[in-house]
Amino acid sequence: MIDERIHKSLWTTTAPGRRFPTLSGELTVDVAVVGGGVAGLTTAWLLRRAGKKVVVLEMNRLLSGQTGQTTAHLTELLDTPYDKLRSDFGEKGARMAAASSRASIEQIAALVEALGVDCGFQRVPMFRYAETDSQLRELEKEVSAAREAGLTASLTRDVPLPYPVKGALRLENQALFHPRAYLLAMAERLEQEGCLIFEETRVVEVQDGTPCTVVTDRGTVIATDVVEATTTPLNRLFLHTKIYPYRTYAVAGPLEAPLEAGLYYDSQEPYHYIRPQRIDGVDYLIVGGEDHKVGTEEDTEKHYAALEAYTRRHFPVTRLTHRWSGQVIEPADGLAYIGRNSASRHTYVATGFSGTGITWGTLSGMILSDLILGRENPYAALYDATRVKVKAGAKDFIQENAEVAFHFVADRLARPEGHRLSEVAPGEGKILEVDGKKVAVYREESGACHAVSPVCTHLGCHVHWNRAERSWDCPCHGARYSPTGKVLNGPAVKDLASQKLPPEASADSPTTTHGDER
Repeated sequence: MIDERIHKSLWTTTAPGRRFPTLSGELTVDVAVVGGGVAGLTTAWLLRRAGKKVVVLEMNRLLSGQTGQTTAHLTELLDTPYDKLRSDFGEKGARMAAASSRASIEQIAALVEALGVDCGFQRVPMFRYAETDSQLRELEKEVSAAREAGLTASLTRDVPLPYPVKGALRLENQALFHPRAYLLAMAERLEQEGCLIFEETRVVEVQDGTPCTVVTDRGTVIATDVVEATTTPLNRLFLHTKIYPYRTYAVAGPLEAPLEAGLYYDSQEPYHYIRPQRIDGVDYLIVGGEDHKVGTEEDTEKHYAALEAYTRRHFPVTRLTHRWSGQVIEPADGLAYIGRNSASRHTYVATGFSGTGITWGTLSGMILSDLILGRENPYAALYDATRVKVKAGAKDFIQENAEVAFHFVADRLARPEGHRLSEVAPGEGKILEVDGKKVAVYREESGACHAVSPVCTHLGCHVHWNRAERSWDCPCHGARYSPTGKVLNGPAVKDLASQKLPPEASADSPTTTHGDER
């Protein structure tokens, strides 16, 4: 399987890594970890150190998923404000959320030292800044709530940015690093210590039981316990009603004047997140933002353009060398879901990391390894994956799931974008109607066309074309496919079904069918 991303992140190009083997045949282990990102590798690390026989199964290349698309802010400031966490989870819950984030950062710091890896780990302050008086008033409330939650928060007007702001919430002792350099070192040490790591091995089914059975396209794994660390769990239907997929974008380029090391966030909606990172002697600036629901916008190029303009307008950067996008999974009630899956005895999940994927991904490894080892974990109850917080998540739950139902019906009734291949330009994808049947067609720059079914193999919604990433994206639960129908993001585990076009539709262009030949 080929990683078909057209935009490579700063992390991917500066820490390429090596290949790991694919699974072949049957294997028996104590724990099977599905997903080779920060949550999966951290879980594997902690379990292997405790003496468990562990296998990691990655669908594509190791760290090529959402961990490779992060901007890697290690912070205790969550996307959900602490005053809202206090309201929804109580004062104790807010304090535990803060303490768990601190524990995660310290776990990373300890592992950086244990691995002896040069990944640019640096303790820095964090600034959430206001540019208007109303934003400043909101920050004043958040400073108070953050202090009550145990954070070292203060309100400051001294913000080391190259443009004026009204003030900022400042947090001490946050951190930044090169996430891929860190995790590649962890993977190497894991393999040296007996952990099995397999790439290009797609899990198509997890059967909970005693033992569990993990079915892949390369063979079968028998395991006492299974961890699904896959951004979005595989076909966990109830859990998908509590998590909502969004696309987020990032750009990076060399700084042309100094910027104080730190984590910076504005107070816009959606907000921008900014930080520097020194790599191979070059100081890069990384700017992210422009979030939107997956599959709801075709002109995704405009988000890159907006980020690039924002960066050049605010910072001493003229040459942007990298652009990439990632998937952010928002939880219904503001906290990640980490723990045993509903109706399962030995299958565990970790999802809903919002904008703090590296922090909560690491926390997932800490919680899940303790649960599997039978140890008490102080944060397990707060992040329990089976919880339903009616008060906290009711509004988003109703709105997001109503949108799923809308897309399921409306996309079937929507007018096609054309009827002939000549209407699909090179490098473009469109939904055509041919002989009364909708077909998703992508045309390569060379002119060859690929035709697949537009029906998402997860729950049957229709995919939409993502112009910037050249992918087919499902607006219902966030599954994404390559132009030729190969799964890029779960929860789907099967490729889009290939379609053959009749001669009259394909007479004006050579046609190739790809995807699941069913």
